[in-house]
Amino acid sequence: MFARLRAVIVATLLLGAIGALPNLISPAWASPRAVIVATHDMAPFVDTDKDIKSGFTIDILDQIAKRQDWDLTYLDVGGISDQLKAVADGRADAAAGAVSITAERALSYDFSQPTLNAGLQIAVPAGAAERTSPGLVDFLKLLFSKSILVWLGAALVLTVIPAHIIWLVERGHSDSMVSKSYFPGIFQAFGWGLGMLAAAPDDAPRHWMARGMAVIWAFVSIIFVAYYTATLTANLTVEKFDNQITSPSHLFGKKVCTVAKTTSANFLRTLGVKTADVPSIDECFNGIRDHKFDAVVYDAPVLRYHVANDGAGLMELAGPIFQTEDYGIAFKNGSDLRKQADEALLSMREDGTYELIKQKWFGSGESE
Repeated sequence: MFARLRAVIVATLLLGAIGALPNLISPAWASPRAVIVATHDMAPFVDTDKDIKSGFTIDILDQIAKRQDWDLTYLDVGGISDQLKAVADGRADAAAGAVSITAERALSYDFSQPTLNAGLQIAVPAGAAERTSPGLVDFLKLLFSKSILVWLGAALVLTVIPAHIIWLVERGHSDSMVSKSYFPGIFQAFGWGLGMLAAAPDDAPRHWMARGMAVIWAFVSIIFVAYYTATLTANLTVEKFDNQITSPSHLFGKKVCTVAKTTSANFLRTLGVKTADVPSIDECFNGIRDHKFDAVVYDAPVLRYHVANDGAGLMELAGPIFQTEDYGIAFKNGSDLRKQADEALLSMREDGTYELIKQKWFGSGESE
């Protein structure tokens, strides 16, 4: 009997211990996981105001933290290269923001599912991308240009021969339109020849041979004026288009700004475009405002946000997105946090949360 009683007591104690086990170990399970994320301020991804962070990336991270029970702490650094270095050094568990996923970076880091699909774009001073018709200023520049001097010289040289022919033929006529003397007769003939080029001769030749020469010279004048007009018009149009920047091929010979050690800097260097590489995109924006640069090349979402907000009226986008790329969250190779982030991102896309966040910061027109 004592043996049975003892067995019952032991069984009861075991059941009680098993029942209490979840209460003993659940606090460890329920405790949020501390995750340090390296960021740097770059609207609209991350913005800090009085220690309060906001932005597209912050909203994405908040959702991941909520779904995976993370306790987020942000480590502010100077730029994207500093973000990645913080992860490599172990000072941060992840780097998030406008961090592009590249093949080179994928060798050293594990990237999450893309948080945004974008690419590079060009921004220029306001009005620089408009294809306007040549105006008064363009006309005055052309009027006093080297092209005008060349064509005026060509007209003078071209008129020398017919002027001498007209003078030689006309001087013997009793009612000649030119003087019999070489001077001023040759100048009178020369003036008639130039007048014919402008379709406004002072007088008509009297001698039949001179009149025949006048007919030939009239045809030459028509061809000369037509060719002259077409050439100057083409030069003026080409000059206007040469000053426009609408694609990467137009960046050669221009003063271009981008951020050092970024995918935009690497792309432009590969293309062979000389750039001013600065530490932050704000320096590029200030340079455009101060007319130090002709164009800024950087991540399209950043440029679009700036043009629509602080840069409104000062800058405009030029041309479409090129060199498409994805943004993601960078983790150390082998980090289990990457899988958790991917699960949360996929669930956000499935339930529509991701789309709401994207529209909040980029609007419905921002393509994925």
